[in-house]
Amino acid sequence: MANGVFHTGYGVIVELSKSDLGQPHRPGLMEEVLTPVGQRERTLLQCLRDRQGGECQCALADKTPWMFIRRQRLGDKVVLVAAHLPVTHVATPEESDKRKAMKERIARAASRHGLDAQTEAKGADGRPVTDVLVTGPGGRRIGWQAQYSPVSATTVRRRSTAAREGGITPLWVTGDERAALIDRAPWARVDDVPWQDIASRLTLLVRGGVRHLQVWKCTDAAERACPETGGACGRFHSGWFPPALCLPQERATALDELVVTSADGEHVPVRTRNRHDARHAAYLWAPAADVEKWHAIVGEQNGTDTDDPDPDEPISFTEQELDSSCRYGEPGQPVPGRRPRRDTAAATGLHTFDEAPASLYRAPRNPVQLRLTPNERNAIAQELHCPPWEIGPCIRCAAPIHRYGRNTGMACPTCIAALNQP
Repeated sequence: MANGVFHTGYGVIVELSKSDLGQPHRPGLMEEVLTPVGQRERTLLQCLRDRQGGECQCALADKTPWMFIRRQRLGDKVVLVAAHLPVTHVATPEESDKRKAMKERIARAASRHGLDAQTEAKGADGRPVTDVLVTGPGGRRIGWQAQYSPVSATTVRRRSTAAREGGITPLWVTGDERAALIDRAPWARVDDVPWQDIASRLTLLVRGGVRHLQVWKCTDAAERACPETGGACGRFHSGWFPPALCLPQERATALDELVVTSADGEHVPVRTRNRHDARHAAYLWAPAADVEKWHAIVGEQNGTDTDDPDPDEPISFTEQELDSSCRYGEPGQPVPGRRPRRDTAAATGLHTFDEAPASLYRAPRNPVQLRLTPNERNAIAQELHCPPWEIGPCIRCAAPIHRYGRNTGMACPTCIAALNQP
């Protein structure tokens, strides 16, 4: 990508690799070019190749020749980079109908359960803040944003930040598994159905965005493979899983149910870090009890709400010569195609630890299941000198033990010894 753009207002070239932007007589230029696009003219900054009459590949990928400047982390430095603005998308009639139906459904579900619901809620400045503002009995405010048309990640972050500054927890709902809003803010995904189904009383299940915490001891008897080695490492693992992949399987959450539980605090937003890259994070909604347990395991609260560089972090300038060649779409450069699927079933927030908090050593809400063939059960029963029907799983490591009957315990000797260690 070129390290400069053309400023159509002043008729000058802005050089992003230089500390004075190549315009030493314009001290306010830095603040001006970093102004959000929504607060300035979209045509203020232009691609240099397009300005010079060259062919820019952006036109082939639904991009415009107009640019915006953002701060971006490159290794351990923060630099200025230019990017093409997308073609402005106008919501189709179908997208508008779905959005209207979703707003009506959310407000209807809230009102039906005695919650205050305000559509097209506005801030102190009179500007819209969220589509539907649902207020719970404890004063918790959830700002539902129905999004059925394409939206940029920058817009999602900006609107979510504005909502938080107003004391509102944002909750974006979409029917698109490739939507840019996924993991950029608290979100929920439902099936992409016609607006008539959205407006009806048919149940809409949340297909993505709501997860449950799973904690297990990594042993040969564990029902999950080790996320670290693929075998049995003997340590503890935890992670956030979709309801269908929980062991045992959890019940899926309905959209109308989430309207209520998010407002009364039964479901709360969680932000987890990628264990391979701490700069990347994922958002999800989870039962409050699971979140409390997760905090006890990980020992941290939700982090900051953005992965962008700190606004106060200084920008590094390389003082390179101007390069006006736009490499958008060239070999070796990112070539946009179909948007990647962002809502996946893979576990997120995986964490490995050696010792579990004492709060985890209690009978789980859903007991561990032991799957043995009749021959295996009989062999273990002979070894433990008990009837086959008294064989059950250790509640901590799931190993088969003499679980039922007189003078039996809920954990195996190894786990009991570990619990009794000082």
